[in-house]
Amino acid sequence: MPSVLDSWTFKPALVKSVFKDVTSMHVSRSAAWAATAVTGTVLTEIIVGARTAAAVECRKKLVPQDLIAAIDLNVELEVGARWYDFSPTFRGLTGVLRDADGAVVTTRRRRGVRKPSAVAGAHRFEAGVKRLLRGQGVTAIPAMVRDLDGIASVFLTDLARDAAMVVREGGIQRFGTVSMGVPGDAAPPSSPPPLVPPGLLSPGLLPSGLVLAPDRPQ
Repeated sequence: MPSVLDSWTFKPALVKSVFKDVTSMHVSRSAAWAATAVTGTVLTEIIVGARTAAAVECRKKLVPQDLIAAIDLNVELEVGARWYDFSPTFRGLTGVLRDADGAVVTTRRRRGVRKPSAVAGAHRFEAGVKRLLRGQGVTAIPAMVRDLDGIASVFLTDLARDAAMVVREGGIQRFGTVSMGVPGDAAPPSSPPPLVPPGLLSPGLLPSGLVLAPDRPQ
């Protein structure tokens, strides 16, 4: 009999670990569920787009070029862009970036001195990504799986950072059916928050259902 965890694309421990990388705030189980639901929906849309591109060549094994084709056809799939600076797939495709003095910013400078936690920890998403691939009836070569891992990791990290910023700057707020709370809140509702398609996500905008709770004062 399937366990409750089987319905999570990315396990609660992983989601909370990603949030912990960017904020010390408590993350409720409801918030973790909403985060994994949104991230899973975004990744599914990307996989569907790549699957469509692969189908043109009668393939069911996805390659990085299918990812590029999917983004070319639907710009809304261009998420987790910070991963692009670390992926061979996107080398030479991210355009020229210049600093305030007009000098070209090299890839090395874009990456920074330290590898971001979202990039270093991308491999943690592999199990969930492979689950999503199977759900769409396809497989992928290792390079494609790594790209999907990286995009998922960066996307969820950005989501966590935006959530923390909203809490810090906006105080007590409510999103969808999940309210702000403190550690020790009741268990999440029996039904998961609604999945949010990529087209409804905007930079700096939290998806419905995702909240954080400040730590309870000591």
